[in-house]
Amino acid sequence: MSASLPSSPDRGLSRRDVIVLAMAVVVSLGLYLGSSALFYRIGFPLDDSWIHQTYARNLTMRGEWSFLPGMPSAGSTAPLWTALLSIGFILHLSPYIWTYFLGGLLLFGISLLVESLFRHTVPTYHSGIPWCGLLFIAEWHLAWAAFSGMETVLHIFLILLVVNLILTNSRSYLLAGIITGLSVWVRPDGMTLLGPLVFAILLAKSPGFIKLRGLINLAIGFGAFFLPYLLFNLAVSGTPMPNTFYAKQAEYASWQAIPFGERLFLFSLQFFLGASFVLIPGFVSKIIAAVLQRNWGVLLTVVWVVGYILLYLLRLPVYQHARYLMPALAVFMVIGLKGFLENLALFRRPLLRMAGTISLFALIAALFVSDAYGTYTYGQDVAYIESQMVDTANWVALNVPSNALVAAHDIGALGYFDHHKLVDLAGLISPNVVPFINNDDRLAAYMDSQGVHYLIAFPGWRPALTIRGTQINVTASNYISRNGLGNMTVYRWDKP
Repeated sequence: MSASLPSSPDRGLSRRDVIVLAMAVVVSLGLYLGSSALFYRIGFPLDDSWIHQTYARNLTMRGEWSFLPGMPSAGSTAPLWTALLSIGFILHLSPYIWTYFLGGLLLFGISLLVESLFRHTVPTYHSGIPWCGLLFIAEWHLAWAAFSGMETVLHIFLILLVVNLILTNSRSYLLAGIITGLSVWVRPDGMTLLGPLVFAILLAKSPGFIKLRGLINLAIGFGAFFLPYLLFNLAVSGTPMPNTFYAKQAEYASWQAIPFGERLFLFSLQFFLGASFVLIPGFVSKIIAAVLQRNWGVLLTVVWVVGYILLYLLRLPVYQHARYLMPALAVFMVIGLKGFLENLALFRRPLLRMAGTISLFALIAALFVSDAYGTYTYGQDVAYIESQMVDTANWVALNVPSNALVAAHDIGALGYFDHHKLVDLAGLISPNVVPFINNDDRLAAYMDSQGVHYLIAFPGWRPALTIRGTQINVTASNYISRNGLGNMTVYRWDKP
């Protein structure tokens, strides 16, 4: 990648570019799965991944939207992702094979999208190797998300499609509305894309009636998918949003009491742990250039990034490698990389050439270091989930009486590998607990009233609850929570 090479008349992707990006995704998948296999075994790095798998399996085998058979619920935040996962069950494939394939395919799609975007919007970028696409594949947050079994990478892909339309000043507002409406079926926060899209229409240099038509097309496209989404949730749970939308905010209400400066610091530690740190100067320089040039597409995109981050910092904690903020990270990288590439063009001058070379090597070094960190972290995360949640679920399936009622905070693996009735203490499929989700006494009283027989939890999660139980099984895993919660334990729930 060099700003000093002569411009190429062909700005499109070649067949070789596509093959290089596809092979890079395959290599990345091999590294991440190899890491998890070396640490413990292949699996997913989040217990929530198994929630999607359970919904997908029940959708395919029972034709119902449920976590527990026969009990419809809105515990899946991403209906579209769950529906895509169900294809694997239709094809009788292992959930691992199909899910990794989907994640890898979407990561590949992201790399094609951004590589094409940079080739068409950054005149100085031309290379025989698709460096920009490779950067997105190698960025560890995005690779981790792609192989996590979660909807995150699909959400990123759809958001980048809309951002691509904004940055290229496309007037395909109907298409933008459709993609935005579709993104809500992946995560409700997809509707935040309406902000920059509406202002992009209003700020466009076009007559008023053209702007009005654009707004109407945007509303039609968005509404065609958003209204069915609302009706779907109302039919399943009686609320316009999935249970997770309400449960997460209730459970993490204490996060809002933490000083904002501390929240911002915790966010920065996770958000900029990787190649994104090297792109900060490019991000800032691109904002300055956009202000001077009145480039509304870039400025609206930047405002969306900042707003998206603030929205989460105000409502939810930054945890699990800031996975909820990874869409904002991907868009940040797009703007930062555009600024980085444009700055490289300035470094053709002899006195600045050394600075350009240093910047390029810093980015490459950051990628190698972050990718090594990513594969290590992924292996650790998978080992933690497999040895704590999955092994416990398998033990419960074999050793707990089939008619017992089990209460648990982490229900993903239990739902997939076990078949006991559950009381979900996180409120995803048991919305009744949401109003008192942080009140130990009321949770205990609720468990008593429901006739709970067993509690599955980490000892340090809610000591006031776990002290009520009698330990009957503790995992022997060496992979334990960094929060000092201890090993997953099965308790016999002792009534007062």
